[in-house]
Amino acid sequence: MKDDGSDCLDGFVAVCRVGDIADPGKRVVEVGDNIIALFHVGGQFFAIDDICTHDGGPLADGQLVGFQIICPRHGARFDIRDGRALTMPATRGVRSYEVKVVKGQVWIRVPE
Repeated sequence: MKDDGSDCLDGFVAVCRVGDIADPGKRVVEVGDNIIALFHVGGQFFAIDDICTHDGGPLADGQLVGFQIICPRHGARFDIRDGRALTMPATRGVRSYEVKVVKGQVWIRVPE
């Protein structure tokens, strides 16, 4: 879902309904100029940039294993809870975003 500015709550932007993503599952959402990988694991939602810091690959195309996403290009692993790089070849983490659920809607805060 693309942010058109119509669904904002205290700096958060509505991106989907809870039931839109299986648990465990993932999807890519666009909020402003940000392409974000949104994950649903263990009843919780997490959001990180959808770009590997090693070579710019799309992280959401990778395999989700627990709280880790594996970059499909070279196998770098990132923690979906905070964006930390866990394995080489990535040496830098990705930006993570605050996520909340209100009345069945998933919201992400993207700093300006």
